Amino acid sequence: MVSSIYEFSADDADVILVSSEPKPTEFRVHRCILAAASPFYRDMFALPQSTSHDKQLPVIPVSETSSSLDGLLRFVYPVPDPHISSLDELVPILGAAVKYDFVAVIHTLRKLLLAPRFVKLAPTRVFAIACRFDLEDEARLASQHTLTVNILDCPISEDLKYITAYSYHRLLDLHRRRASAAQEILRLPQELKCSQCNGSGYSVFGAPKWWYEFERRAREELAVRPTTDVIFEMSFLAQMASAAGCQRCPGSVFDSIKYLQELKRKIDELPATI
Repeated sequence: MVSSIYEFSADDADVILVSSEPKPTEFRVHRCILAAASPFYRDMFALPQSTSHDKQLPVIPVSETSSSLDGLLRFVYPVPDPHISSLDELVPILGAAVKYDFVAVIHTLRKLLLAPRFVKLAPTRVFAIACRFDLEDEARLASQHTLTVNILDCPISEDLKYITAYSYHRLLDLHRRRASAAQEILRLPQELKCSQCNGSGYSVFGAPKWWYEFERRAREELAVRPTTDVIFEMSFLAQMASAAGCQRCPGSVFDSIKYLQELKRKIDELPATI
């Protein structure tokens, strides 16, 4: 996180938050700001508070580290928001925001959780984080991004320790149902032709060889990543035409573009979230 020019050491502070490290850090803050941002602190400040011996200010020990507490307070205070460069930084701040009911901070971090740099690179982890903190909308959107990865081959994340088997099963079920439905759409159409393939003595009316190669590999791909991101790319189709071993199959693939686009549309329209 990028430090701000503001330090939590104001002379007019009226409460001290103390982090939980072996060498704790004191944050001199203002009740009015915390109370306005958090019902939790509003209710807390209605109760008598212990004070430090030398400064006679209420002292509140918290379980957060100084880094997490600093990030949280910078979202709360009217200063520039800190830059969150990783999910490792975001998670403890989000956890603290939820714990202390900082509503506006939670709203900001929910949007940040779905930033492309997080949800595209680590969609399964983002899904787990959203489930951990009961962020249903974010979990639903993250589940769609998980379709682009093999969720059974993703790096193990500590965040998975905090979600239920039900949440993880919902994700597995989404992948299974969408893969099955997408594979069912891959039906051989009568209009697919290749003059050289169809001109063989044993299969005058047979489908072009590229289709069988395409169907086989597309089913394998959809089984682990049930999206159209790969199987309708020109590079993938070119590989199928080349693997067919037929000189005219590339032309057949090109002539079948409209049909392939229709297949892609049908798969893209399948349910894509939990």
